[in-house]
Amino acid sequence: MSAVLFTGFPGFLGSALLPRTLRREPDARAVALVQQRWLGRAREALAEIERDDPAIAGRTDLVVGDITTPGLGLDEAVRARLLDGPLEIFHLAAVYDLSVAAEIAWRVNVDGTRNVVALARAAADGAGLTRLQYVSTCYVSGRYDGIFFEEDLELGQPFANHYDHTKHEAERLVAKARDAGLPVTIYRPSVVVGDSVTGRTQKFDGPYYVLQLILRQRGTALMPLPAGADRVAFNLVPSDFVVDAIAALAGHDAATGRTVALAQPDPPTVTQMCATFAEQAGRRLRTVPTPTGLAAFGIDHVPGVGRLFKVPSSTLEYLTHPTLYDTEATTALLGQVGVRCPSFAEHVGPMVEFFREHPDVGSAAMV
Repeated sequence: MSAVLFTGFPGFLGSALLPRTLRREPDARAVALVQQRWLGRAREALAEIERDDPAIAGRTDLVVGDITTPGLGLDEAVRARLLDGPLEIFHLAAVYDLSVAAEIAWRVNVDGTRNVVALARAAADGAGLTRLQYVSTCYVSGRYDGIFFEEDLELGQPFANHYDHTKHEAERLVAKARDAGLPVTIYRPSVVVGDSVTGRTQKFDGPYYVLQLILRQRGTALMPLPAGADRVAFNLVPSDFVVDAIAALAGHDAATGRTVALAQPDPPTVTQMCATFAEQAGRRLRTVPTPTGLAAFGIDHVPGVGRLFKVPSSTLEYLTHPTLYDTEATTALLGQVGVRCPSFAEHVGPMVEFFREHPDVGSAAMV
């Protein structure tokens, strides 16, 4: 029997992709690698998945492990079972946090990926690796000034934070394994927001910080923005597009060996995004020119400013992000499997509505 290993369960990607993968591979058994601290949540998530789809019930094993440990912390019996037949790996685990400390980011994002790649190589040398499905990020581009193509990676770009830098280093490991012959698909989502229909999301971060600042004001909403915000693209995509794309391409042979940019082909500018948020919220937008450095200093060092704006200074760099993402090849590939990225205008309404109706959703990442 073939096996499918998931890291990052019960995160939103793992919880969405696991049942779809089992439906795609009716003879496969899923193994979800879960940290001990998340085991209770994983059991609840799996129970919900199996209630919603009884046909796949009983085909998933939750195993305790840790990607930062050599061998993923798996006991020998589990490892032997994984390597006993064809193995597909979805490596979804990472620290998705712009403010993450360097030591944690390198240990989880880089060392963790190195350990997953080692298992993939062992599978390829044994009964066979079907494919390593690796979720990276568009922001391996760092702050590259220009158009970043799917095949680009090493362009001498600087990095604004440890998250972007470590995801770049992790993708280098995967790309090296791919170039050595390992069957790999690399997926690069841009900023992922709520479902395009329901607006549902597991956490409010990134552009939601901007949205909350607008919604907290009445009538006219003042928005401090850096100069040139009307020329800077803010690339955000709904979560169901990312899930649909990965689920479809994971079983599509033409995606093997490819890097796909799961980004918005026609993103709004920062100013357009803010204006649309304000319109959806019934506010008038007034932008206040504010240098990013000054805003970040105020948030981090001036008493009361951070509490007033409730915007982490680490997110401000994305209001001046200089990179544009080419999606032409990805759009053509997705056309082969019937997946299309909704425009910002199509999914912004549910995004705003869900945010307004669910104030209990937080911004913390699973670490």
